[in-house]
Amino acid sequence: MNKISVTVITKNEEKNISECLKSVDWADEIIVVDSESTDKTLELAKKFTDKIFIRKWEGYVPQKLYALSLASNEWVLSLDADERITPELKDEILKLSYGEYSGFKIRRKNFLFDKEITSCGWEKDYQLRFFRKDKTNLNERLVHEKFITEGKIGTLKNAMLHYTFSSFDEYLSKINYYTSLKAQELFGKKNRVNGWTIFSHTVSAFFAFFIIRRGFKDGVYGLIISLLHSVSTMMNYIKLWELQKRK
Repeated sequence: MNKISVTVITKNEEKNISECLKSVDWADEIIVVDSESTDKTLELAKKFTDKIFIRKWEGYVPQKLYALSLASNEWVLSLDADERITPELKDEILKLSYGEYSGFKIRRKNFLFDKEITSCGWEKDYQLRFFRKDKTNLNERLVHEKFITEGKIGTLKNAMLHYTFSSFDEYLSKINYYTSLKAQELFGKKNRVNGWTIFSHTVSAFFAFFIIRRGFKDGVYGLIISLLHSVSTMMNYIKLWELQKRK
C-alpha cells in the first residue's frame, strides 16, 4: 500500500484542529501549514505532528499549493480544519486499490450545528481530496478553490464530515471575507451590476435553495441556509457594485 500524507491549512482553528487531526492520526505523515494563528491552534496541532510550518497568509490557493509541495508521499489527502475522516472512510482508503486512478472524490456530509443537512444541494457535495501529488494542481480562484487532477478520477463510497460553522458570528465573519473575494473575481471577469442585478440575484438565490433544492425538507435549518445563501449573494453583488463605482 502506498504511504499517505495529509495536509491541512489553518488559522485560528483551535475549535476544530484537534478533532480534525485525530481523525487522520493513522496517516504516515501529517502536514499543517499555519497562517500565524494567535490562538491555541499550534499548541494543539503539535500533539499530532511535528511537521508544522508557519507561512504568512497569501490566499487559499498559495497556502494549499505550499502544503502540497511539502508532502513527501505520492498520495495526498487534503483536509480543511473543519472536516473529519470517519472510521469507515479511513478503512476504505487504507484498503483502496489505486489501479489507474490519479485521484478520488469524497462526498461531504455537511452539518449546520449538529444537524446533517440533506437538502439545498449540500447532500451532493463531492470534493476531490485524495490524489497523486505529481498529477494534481489547483484552479486559479480567490475563493472556493478546487483541486484539479490529470487522469482517471474515482469516487469513494464513504463520506467525510464537514462542520460548516458553530455560531452565526463565525459565519458572518467568514462570509464577509468570502464575499469580498468573490466580488473581486466577478470584477476581474468584467461583470457589471445595477440595482436590478442585486435584487434579482438575491431573490433567485433564496428561491433556488429553498424551493428548487428543497431546503424546506430540513425545516428551520433549510430556511436558515437558504436565507444566508441569499444574504451572501446580495453581499457579492453589492461589493461588486462598490468596486464598480470606485473605478
